[in-house]
Amino acid sequence: MRHILASSLMLSSMLIPAVAHATSSPDDATAPTSNLRVSTGVSAPSIVGPIAIQLPENMSASFVQTDTQIGLSLTVDSNGLPQNVKVVKSSNPFLDARVVDAIQKSHFHPGTVDETPIPVEMNLTVSVAR
Repeated sequence: MRHILASSLMLSSMLIPAVAHATSSPDDATAPTSNLRVSTGVSAPSIVGPIAIQLPENMSASFVQTDTQIGLSLTVDSNGLPQNVKVVKSSNPFLDARVVDAIQKSHFHPGTVDETPIPVEMNLTVSVAR
């Protein structure tokens, strides 16, 4: 029994260095390294000005509840224009359509990386109050 235990201890210590040497190949030292990009600043898109949602005058006040929130998913492109606006949290279909229309007509300051405008996917919660 002692011979088996001693043999397994000796073999295990020989295998550990072999595994460590097997993971590094001689090509790793000569492989080209990729240029790392270090960012000096990232900014998220922001909307320019308030959003105006037009509701008909004859619509009852009970149709739009106070502090109604509608969740949207959209992409703000590098020009600050909203693209692919979708409702993810609905209030009611009529009001959702009005909010989506208002967002599609609005303009954003685009998101930036290193002061370069980039398209950014974002979630937006619009609070509607009378």
